[in-house]
Amino acid sequence: MSQLRQGFRKIETMPSPRTAVSTIQDVDRLLARGGLAPGRRLLRGAGLPRPVKHPGPEDIRPQKQQRVVKSQIEIVKAQGWDRWPWLVHGFSTRTGGVSRAYAPAQRAGELNLGFGASDERENVLENRRRLLAALGEPSAKLVTLKQIHSSVIQRVRRPGLARALRGDGLMTNEPGLLLAIQTADCIPVLLADVKKKAVAAFHAGWRGTLKRIVESGVGRMRAEFGSKPQDLVAAIGPGIGRCCYVVGEEVRSEFESQFAYAREIFHEVSDSDPIHLKYPLLFLTARAPGHSNLGPSLHLDLMEANRRQLLDAGVRAEAISVIGHCTNCQHNRYFSYRAEQGFTGRMLSVVGIRK
Repeated sequence: MSQLRQGFRKIETMPSPRTAVSTIQDVDRLLARGGLAPGRRLLRGAGLPRPVKHPGPEDIRPQKQQRVVKSQIEIVKAQGWDRWPWLVHGFSTRTGGVSRAYAPAQRAGELNLGFGASDERENVLENRRRLLAALGEPSAKLVTLKQIHSSVIQRVRRPGLARALRGDGLMTNEPGLLLAIQTADCIPVLLADVKKKAVAAFHAGWRGTLKRIVESGVGRMRAEFGSKPQDLVAAIGPGIGRCCYVVGEEVRSEFESQFAYAREIFHEVSDSDPIHLKYPLLFLTARAPGHSNLGPSLHLDLMEANRRQLLDAGVRAEAISVIGHCTNCQHNRYFSYRAEQGFTGRMLSVVGIRK
C-alpha cells in the first residue's frame, strides 16, 4: 500500500499539462487493476487517449453523437429508416424516465424499461408509457418475451398475446404491435421487410450469436412471410463493443467451431502504457509467472459477428445500419451490465408496423 501511495504522489507531481492529461487516464487504468473501474483505454503516441476503431468495411462508421437533455427521453434511430412511414422503430437510452433505483444521486430520473426487484413496477410502467409516446404510438401494444439466450423465435399474433413468450426473437406482420428486445450490453438487431411489411427483433448475446439467432431469423421471415433477403433492412443497435468485451479462450473455441471467419471477430489487446513502464512495482503480483491477469486480453466483436450473419443470410451490405455505440464505454447514456457490475436497468429496442 505504501508503494501505491508513492506511485500516486509521483503521478501528482508530473509537470507538463500534456502529461497531466495522460496521467488522469493512467490513474483510471491503475484503479481498473483493482476492479474499481470497468473500462479499458488504449494509448498511442505521446500517451493521449484515442478511441478504439471498430473493425469492418471502411464505409461502416458509428452514428454521430447527439447532445442529450437528461430530462427528456432520447430515442436512437437507424439512419434512413424514416423513408418508410409505416415502420416504427427505436433504441432507448437511460435518460428521461422516472426510475431512481440505479442512479439515486441523479436529479433527473432514468428510463429503466425492465421489470425487476430493484425498481418499482409503477416506475417501469410509466417509463414504458413514455417510450411509446416518444415513438408516436401511445396506443400500440408492446410485446416482450422471457429471454433465455437461445435461437428460439416467436411469431406474434394478436390471439396469442395472452400467453407468456419465451425465446430471443420476435416477428410479426400485424399492425399496432411493437416488438421489444431487452438489453443492457447484448446486441439488439432489428429487421424489416420493406416489401411485405413484416418486422422482427432479436436479442444476440454471445450465446445467441453462436446459435445463429439472426441468421435463423432471416430464414424464419422467409418461411413465415415470404420475405426475400434483398428486400430486408437491418439495424444493429447499441451494445458492448469490441473495445470493452473481454472473453475467455473457451468462447473463441466455440466460435471457431461454428464460423469460418471467427478469427476476424476476435482481437487480442495488450496493455502497454507509460505508467506500467515507469512504475512497475505498482503492478507486481504474488502469482506464479503466466498466472497473472496482466497481459493480452481477448476481445470479441459481437456487432461485427451479427453483421456477418446478416450478410451470410443474403441481406445487402448497404441495407445494414450499425449504430456502433458501446454501452460499456457510454454507461452514462446506456445501461451496461458489465460497467455497473450487474446492478443496472434495461433498455428496449423496438420495431413495429403503424396501424
